[in-house]
Amino acid sequence: MEFLWLMAMGGGGAGGTGNSNPTTMILMMGGMFAVMYFVMIRPQKKKQKEEQSMRDNITVGDEITTIGGIMGRVVTVKEDAIIIETGADRNKIKVTRWAVSTNNTAAEKLEEERAAAKEAQEAERTAKMEEASESRKASRKKSKKNKEE
Repeated sequence: MEFLWLMAMGGGGAGGTGNSNPTTMILMMGGMFAVMYFVMIRPQKKKQKEEQSMRDNITVGDEITTIGGIMGRVVTVKEDAIIIETGADRNKIKVTRWAVSTNNTAAEKLEEERAAAKEAQEAERTAKMEEASESRKASRKKSKKNKEE
């Protein structure tokens, strides 16, 4: 921090003369704004865009959770509202789109896809390991035959 302070004050000694260069101050303010943008503002906008995309892609039959914690299955999708069924007695509730917190069906599909990809990767690894062990066995057999001859 002292380095930045000295740079802002014109790079003077420990005493400092108090003459600061306005260009360095403007550059430092711009740098601070850039850091704040990339650390705070940009990730928040990205998250908001993903949430809006999730809300726009809600279809009939999806299991959703609202901001208030109400869970239900989507029955009707309108432009700005969604009607959901909750509980065993099928109570219907009209909820605005912005109040949807998560789409549990989409999350489950994503988890299933990840699990399937992971299983495929594991199967590929085991197949490669078996192939490698078989090739080792074959090379051992060849070396034994060569030694016997």
